[in-house]
Amino acid sequence: MAFPGICHFCVLEGSPFCQLDFPLGSPGRPVNYDLTKNYLDLVVTYTSVILLLSRIEDRKALIGMYNSAHEMIQGSGDPSYARLAQMVLEYDTPLKKLTEEFGPQTKAVSSALLSLHFLFVRRNQSAEQWRSDQLLSLISNSATMLSPASSDVMACEYLSLEVIERWILIGFLLCHGCLSSNPQCLELWKLGLQGSLYISLIRDDALQLHRVTEEFFGRLKGYGKQAADVKECKEHAVAHSGQLHRNRRAFLRNAVRELEALLSHQPGLLGPRALCVFVALSLCRDEVNWLVRHAEHVTKTKTPEDYAGSHIAELLFLMEQLRTLVHRHGPVIQRYHVQYLARFDALLCARLFQNLTVCPEEESIVMSSFVSTLSSLTLKQEKFNFSGLCLDWFRLQAYTSVSKAPMQLHESPDVGRVMNLIMFHSKMLDSLEELVVETSDLSAFCFYVRPFEKLFALTMEEPAMLRFTIVFPLVCSHLPAAPTPSSVRWAVRCGGGAWAPEPFASSSDRAGVSAPSMDKLHQVLSELSLSINHVPSFTVFKHMVTPSEYLSSYLETQSFVWMASYNQATQAIARPSEVLAGLCSYLAFIQSLGQFTCVDSSRIICNVLLQQTQPLDSSGEQTLTTIYTNWYLEVLLRQASTGAIVLSPAMQAFISVPREGKQSFSAEEFSDISSEPQQLHALMMGLRDGGMQRGLHGGGTKLVTENMDMLVQIRSNFSKPEQMVSLLPRLTSVSVLFSKTQSSKAAGTWLHLSDKLLACHSRWVILYIYIFVSLSSSQAGEKNGERKPSLLLKSLVVHLLPLCLIDSSSPEEEYKSACLLLVFVAVSLPLLASDPFSVYSIEMDGYSNNIHCLAKAIIHVSAALFTIHSKNIETHLKEFLLVRGCGQVSFHTAGLCARCTAPKGMLEYCTQG
Repeated sequence: MAFPGICHFCVLEGSPFCQLDFPLGSPGRPVNYDLTKNYLDLVVTYTSVILLLSRIEDRKALIGMYNSAHEMIQGSGDPSYARLAQMVLEYDTPLKKLTEEFGPQTKAVSSALLSLHFLFVRRNQSAEQWRSDQLLSLISNSATMLSPASSDVMACEYLSLEVIERWILIGFLLCHGCLSSNPQCLELWKLGLQGSLYISLIRDDALQLHRVTEEFFGRLKGYGKQAADVKECKEHAVAHSGQLHRNRRAFLRNAVRELEALLSHQPGLLGPRALCVFVALSLCRDEVNWLVRHAEHVTKTKTPEDYAGSHIAELLFLMEQLRTLVHRHGPVIQRYHVQYLARFDALLCARLFQNLTVCPEEESIVMSSFVSTLSSLTLKQEKFNFSGLCLDWFRLQAYTSVSKAPMQLHESPDVGRVMNLIMFHSKMLDSLEELVVETSDLSAFCFYVRPFEKLFALTMEEPAMLRFTIVFPLVCSHLPAAPTPSSVRWAVRCGGGAWAPEPFASSSDRAGVSAPSMDKLHQVLSELSLSINHVPSFTVFKHMVTPSEYLSSYLETQSFVWMASYNQATQAIARPSEVLAGLCSYLAFIQSLGQFTCVDSSRIICNVLLQQTQPLDSSGEQTLTTIYTNWYLEVLLRQASTGAIVLSPAMQAFISVPREGKQSFSAEEFSDISSEPQQLHALMMGLRDGGMQRGLHGGGTKLVTENMDMLVQIRSNFSKPEQMVSLLPRLTSVSVLFSKTQSSKAAGTWLHLSDKLLACHSRWVILYIYIFVSLSSSQAGEKNGERKPSLLLKSLVVHLLPLCLIDSSSPEEEYKSACLLLVFVAVSLPLLASDPFSVYSIEMDGYSNNIHCLAKAIIHVSAALFTIHSKNIETHLKEFLLVRGCGQVSFHTAGLCARCTAPKGMLEYCTQG
């Protein structure tokens, strides 16, 4: 593959362009559209490559690497490498060298550019002139609505105005000699300078033409007037171009909206009026590209609103609508034009070619093939290919544009007019998609990511534009049309933009009173839902995107942790009632969203809530269950074990006990079961999973193992006071036992209170975390005609308490440890009487060290342990009472000699108080 710059130069240098006639669209002149367009594209592309190459500092190394790579792949260097290297050295000042090399091409270039004069003046109008001419309006003259659109040069009607402007500005920059000799060239050049501040070279590389041209003319002798003209045109462009294009965009929104509505209602008009669609697409695309290019490069301006484009989403949306109409009703367009070509164009060509006075044999053969190709078309054909016809017409233009050719195309202007009409009609059959891409390609956004994000943010702030927001992901489907899509990293962060503080401050209802915030948010929801429902799916980079499914998956993976407002550093967390209210509101939003969009709200709610019942969600993050369980265990219940918090049965909540030198903790706000029954019950379900496990698993097995021998002897000799006197003082870690069980017994009693209260509020048992577990349990109880408020408590305790014994090696050892654990608790209970905090409080209906919770804890622990091992619970509870009774008698005797014989641990409890 040869380097593109040298290829273009060789074509320009070695071709007889100077001898060709290049009138592209002037009235009364022949029309060599394809020849002229390709020639001007060649000139501009070559110039753009040279200008870009001159911007690269390491261009010499780049060219050397290119030749080395060519040699490695092909086995030899590029034959044109020597010429290319010479060009790199010669083009240190690119414009000077380019103007020298294009000297012989001045006549051809100026002739081609002058043929654009009539077309550019007619197309480059203000919005007011477009409005007065009823541009794009099909209903302005209803009598001609069904008449086929026609023009002397059909392709020039939808030719990009941006492309024409680039041809003019770069062409006259290279061939600037004609500016002083031809007033028409000067007029056309100045008109082009007034339209834009930047022109596109390739991708997002732009050329600030006024500055470059002014500097270039300033170094040339005798070009002071032209330099002054450039400065004057720049001032005019700075002052008026932004407003000019802003008004154009406003006009196009209204005109294209009317056109799209009419064609949607009457798609049959796409046949005769297809040209209007492509003209509209071309004009909209030019204005969008102009806005994006200038929004990126114009950083300082007195009128920033001219480069903002807050309503650009509607224009993009209308373009997508027109594209969709063309794709959907393509058969209508094809059916119309196949009949047009066979029944009108073929007859017109035959009559026209027969009346030619001069027609050489070769040209006659080509023209005869035109007629035969068109006449053979039928409605039964499904696939069309007019590439041969297009190539023959291009060859005919070249043959008849040479000065010495027997047949001169400019002497038969009707041939050019009719053939250009036929070329357009043929494209409606075999190149419809290519024509849509040519006139509406928005792949420029692929290289202008920041303006794209800004336009999206502006759209989200404009209430009237919310329904068009779907167009931004739809624009991504244009990206594969970019020159090199594989080299582009496309990353549009939708949804990450900041919202304006009050985007709907100006909205009001019929009475003139400001609308409530919920009404505004409901409007936003409706508009965005309408946007999402616009298309079922679209394709980006060969991947199909379904908006409704994407929204569903996003909502399913959305984290709810932020509702808890948890701060790990300060241990601050939101109240359960606040979290429940937020979650209920979110669920109501999901249900409302399901009414507006095609998302399955039931599936989303089920998946979201089920994820929140697990320790981690689908993305590996902590859930509300984990966060609140950890907080209650690590913060609230830990303070309960130290006596800083007391569980009050009378108040049905944890009560903070003020201590000197310690910060008071308001436990009532997070544990008031009477005011927040269903909220706290949901969190307590998580505490069953964590509280019992943490309270007993870490210490129960270890304590039993340490005192195994003593506990076995105590169990065997609890009815023998003389032996108990010697055994009890030898128990160790008694204080640790009660410390480990302190938070567990408080949590268990709290859970019991919650279940008891919820039995009176059964209609509120709708848990926002363990919703499905609770519903299934309550329904099972109601079917049997009875209520089981503590069913979940008992079943979960039975399930979880084996965790305290998982270190045992066998079921027999586990059962033995369970029995000894109860023995350990039984013989240690009398020690609590000497605790200074074992003081009953009438206000709280409990003790300061939470020992009033111990009875329920022992009952539930026993039930859980011996249910697992399939043992008789009543028998072991009787054994517990016997051990406790005999142990209490032995305890008084053991206390007398504790100071002399008791080891550390037991001595501490015996001597307290």
